[in-house]
Amino acid sequence: MIVEFSTFILFLSVFVSSANAKATLSISPKTLSRSGDSILIKWSNLDSPSDLDWLGIYSPPDSPHDHFIGYKFLNVSPTWQSGSGAISLPLTNLRSNYTFRIFRWTQSEINPKHKDHDQNPLPGTKHLLAESEQVGFGSAGVGRPEQIHLAFEDKVNRMQVTFVAGDGEERFVRYGEGEDALANSAAARGIRYEREHMCNAPANSTVGWRDPGWIFHTVMKNLNGGVRYYYQVGSDSKGWSEIHSFIARDIYSEETIAFMFGDMGCATPYNTFIRTQDESISTVKWILRDIEALGDKPALVSHIGDISYARGYSWVWDEFFAQIEPIASRVPYHVCIGNHEYDFPTQPWKPDWGTYGNDGGGECGVPYSLKFNMPGNSSEPTGTKAPPTRNLYYSYDMGSVHFLYISTETNFLKGGSQYEFVKRDLESVNREKTPFVVVQGHRPMYTTSNEVRDAMIRQKMVEHLEPLFVENNVTLALWGHVHRYERFCPISNNTCGKQWRGSPVHLVIGMGGQDWQPIWQPRPNHPGLPIFPQPEQSMYRTGEFGYTRLVANKEKLTVSFVGNHDGEVHDSVEMFASGEVISGRKEETIKTVPVSATLVGKPESDVLWYVKGAGLLVIGVLLGFIIGFFTRGKKGSSSSDNRWIPVKNEET
Repeated sequence: MIVEFSTFILFLSVFVSSANAKATLSISPKTLSRSGDSILIKWSNLDSPSDLDWLGIYSPPDSPHDHFIGYKFLNVSPTWQSGSGAISLPLTNLRSNYTFRIFRWTQSEINPKHKDHDQNPLPGTKHLLAESEQVGFGSAGVGRPEQIHLAFEDKVNRMQVTFVAGDGEERFVRYGEGEDALANSAAARGIRYEREHMCNAPANSTVGWRDPGWIFHTVMKNLNGGVRYYYQVGSDSKGWSEIHSFIARDIYSEETIAFMFGDMGCATPYNTFIRTQDESISTVKWILRDIEALGDKPALVSHIGDISYARGYSWVWDEFFAQIEPIASRVPYHVCIGNHEYDFPTQPWKPDWGTYGNDGGGECGVPYSLKFNMPGNSSEPTGTKAPPTRNLYYSYDMGSVHFLYISTETNFLKGGSQYEFVKRDLESVNREKTPFVVVQGHRPMYTTSNEVRDAMIRQKMVEHLEPLFVENNVTLALWGHVHRYERFCPISNNTCGKQWRGSPVHLVIGMGGQDWQPIWQPRPNHPGLPIFPQPEQSMYRTGEFGYTRLVANKEKLTVSFVGNHDGEVHDSVEMFASGEVISGRKEETIKTVPVSATLVGKPESDVLWYVKGAGLLVIGVLLGFIIGFFTRGKKGSSSSDNRWIPVKNEET
């Protein structure tokens, strides 16, 4: 009897102890080395688990419950229904520690008015179940430089480098022609911006603001063209970055290689207040593949507006730069300003015919202006406490191409400072050295998407900017903002021309990652029906994500659209120095040829991206016939004085 009673007492104590057990939350490891390192988050003893239980991610650790940087529902763990589970999460260095909290959220507490950018209800924080210890990057991690990115400078034999660290102590770049010969050094200038510089919510609110750290900028000088340079940034006292490398721009080279897109954004490993862009992962992956295939050929990246889509949530900028560093630390990463970097209610230039709102989330161009350093010195006052907006319009040469960047968010009308810069720049291009001119801006001059809100902006661009493009024989105009790929015929005043001289080819390349897509223009007499005829001016359009490759020498410039679903070319157009345009030579691009065969190991005079040889041409013709039959592509014959071949195609 005594034994049975003792057994009963033991069982009762175990039962009571189990019933009263608190949920636990543990993390491993406690210290991370660099952005992208993962942490394992484990929980147990969660009583009556619900599919609305969620994990909040906090940095700094003392953030209020509703000031998380992100969250994940516990039901992503396959064992969540047992009350125990685990989530592995890569973390980006925000220069402050992280902590994690588990909350219970019930159906009755869902607030339909408290939603994120994606129209999902934000989880409630009324019932805290468990909180973890802190995890961080340690003193070395906070001081170590990250978010490294390059840019051209006004002088050809220089390269700019920008990076972020947790404090303002002096940093340097050291560089040279060998990994073990970093004999050159330059001091970096540190700057930062404050919450008071933000001009609207959420950027200046306690929810959106996080300390951005110190932004360092310096220049590597006296570089030998076409030579690979190795470099690292940091200091002896605070630590150095790993060694990166790039190929210096060569003033004597005629070859140009660029990877170009708009509206990419970034992906985050958690849900947050705004929608992030998962497709950006594929865009970065394929471009990195192409850069690695180049070997010792120089290249550049051009991201034409709507850069990170942080929209006032400052840590998203950190996520963006961590994502692009594998690219941007190898090749110059050039940008122009978009509505989601800049637009704010009190911006200085806001004509009543424009659609300039609060798309910047209160950032008013500040992170964009300080985190990037483009050539030139263009700037406009913000009219607030914020520093002037920079990196608005500028130009540079690379190989056989003159690149010009413009701002569609600030005054571009005739008589303004930007207009005068564009006019002077285009009139001064040396066409013997750079026979091709490529203009880039964010909002498009031409699109067949149903973007009716920007109709007046497009009209003003045609009225004020297009005459400059036509008179100065701009070869190619690239635009973002519309999250699709679309290629137009050589066009001016909405009319197809015979060649690019006097009628630039326009491409919309806003398909880098943002997945909000407008419909195409419906028929004017039946606007409510989902029928979207493809206008004659639109030669190819698709809703697929991806990027464009630009390859040029003095004879020809080729632009190819690479789709993210397979990393292959789906459209291309060739522009010759003579003015001739050949459209849609997609059928001659054989998918089985590796990208390295088209990028490296060929003389500059070779036709890049295309396969030569009679046998492959026969295959190409057959494939082209089959593809053309099923996609109803149309190819017209060229006239004797013009080889402009319009091949229309649309992928849906």
